[in-house]
Amino acid sequence: MGEKNTKEIEERICRRLASILSCPVSKIKSDLPLHTLGVDSLSFVELLVFIEKEFNIKLMESGIDKEDFKTVRSLATCISKIA
Repeated sequence: MGEKNTKEIEERICRRLASILSCPVSKIKSDLPLHTLGVDSLSFVELLVFIEKEFNIKLMESGIDKEDFKTVRSLATCISKIA
């Protein structure tokens, strides 16, 4: 998909996370670990549902693993390769 699409995916995830966490999007830093942003198990599930619907990915079949969910940036990079 390329760097431009990775950046776009990153921005979409950041906007959704801000909505899920009820905070300004400016507080969502794409290079910080998700747990430091306040993502807990419930908000993580909301994020998973968003990813499946928004990017038409079946996560169980995608090959995305735990390491890909470290940061928004790592997640966006992985999605850009498979979506």
